[in-house]
Amino acid sequence: MRAVDLIRQKRDGGSLTADEIRFLIGGIATGAVPDYQWAALLMAVVWRGMEPAETAALVEAMLHSGTVLDLGDIPGPKVDKHSTGGVGDKTSLILAPIVAACGVTVPMVSGRGLGHTGGTLDKLESIPGFRVDIDLAAYRRIARECGLVLAGQTAEIAPADRVLYALRDATATVESIPLITASILSKKLAEGIDALVLDVKCGDGAFMKREADARALAASMTSIGRALGKPVQALITRMDEPLGRTVGNALEVKESIACLRGQGPADLMEVTLELAAEMLVIGGAAPDAATARERCQGVIADGSALERLRRVIAAQGGEPRVCDDPEGVLPRAREVTPFRANRAGFVTRLAALPVGQASMLLGAGRETMAARIDPAAGIVLVRTVGDPVAAGDVIAELHHDPTRGPSVPAALDLLGGACEIGPQAPPRRPLVIDRVA
Repeated sequence: MRAVDLIRQKRDGGSLTADEIRFLIGGIATGAVPDYQWAALLMAVVWRGMEPAETAALVEAMLHSGTVLDLGDIPGPKVDKHSTGGVGDKTSLILAPIVAACGVTVPMVSGRGLGHTGGTLDKLESIPGFRVDIDLAAYRRIARECGLVLAGQTAEIAPADRVLYALRDATATVESIPLITASILSKKLAEGIDALVLDVKCGDGAFMKREADARALAASMTSIGRALGKPVQALITRMDEPLGRTVGNALEVKESIACLRGQGPADLMEVTLELAAEMLVIGGAAPDAATARERCQGVIADGSALERLRRVIAAQGGEPRVCDDPEGVLPRAREVTPFRANRAGFVTRLAALPVGQASMLLGAGRETMAARIDPAAGIVLVRTVGDPVAAGDVIAELHHDPTRGPSVPAALDLLGGACEIGPQAPPRRPLVIDRVA
């Protein structure tokens, strides 16, 4: 085989066989297919798409480009969850200990934030001492001992994806459902899981802006997962407004701990409990979603979910006292600047994208992977959509380092564009739009 012939084949609308795809993926490790040829192939895929059989073959080849973990020695079901990314989305930090406390092991490999969307690893690293860069032996041990593990992708897990992800980012070839499907599933299925639950977000702050695109991605991932012998369930959820009341790493950890104490905001708990319930049902730990939700609420009420979080933090080198005194343990911003309402009424809109961008400007996110994160930076929403306000009321607090001075006016401008105030509160819309099996 020659890579140039396969590029031409895909460029002209043809399909690639499983053997051809394995050759191309194998060429990443050996250098037989250089980056410039893969870049051309990626663009051909963006333009021409892939048949389901091609996508399944791509997932399988990427999956087997490295180590595929076997967690069969850990009793019970192993289930993970993946979100396509949003603003204020800290559901992983909350649902993983909830699900573990219900008897389902959660071996979670997560990513970092880029742009306006936050990353689970960045949130975890705001806990003093917490290590996400653990080896596979530690990964297995912590999963067995704690019922969950919260780690970053190692060099052994789907190494082909690491190369292709960087190439896609640099060649404007991210927006392809087959390529997104292959990237997500190859990493997740390499974890040794029995099943996977997906949170596919759509709206202003999501990667997929349109509901139709979110549905197409969910359908692709669930069908390819089944084709590879793994149950995959997806929820389509709204990301028009930030999820919860905080955006920023340490701030979101603090809010997650409040949720595990039963003090979380309704919108965040709605999405978290729906995803956690799906994980219990797909893992065979509950007969139906209603029973699963009751079990999840029970482990929050009795403190066992928070105890699971405390255990995994200690196991991964973090300061477990954060679960008892988050204010005293987590980093705090040197300065807080208010964003105020310019008139009286009700908050009718608080667009997720500019809120996420404002948080990034303050230092909570990164425009490039090399950018430095300020773990204390971010935004606290004092008011949210539907809340009444008087002129001058604080709608949001900007947590920041005063040495980043020029970023604060720009962040305030973004919040001004994100926030709308009207004479009536808007009707509440459910955050979970649909379930895709």
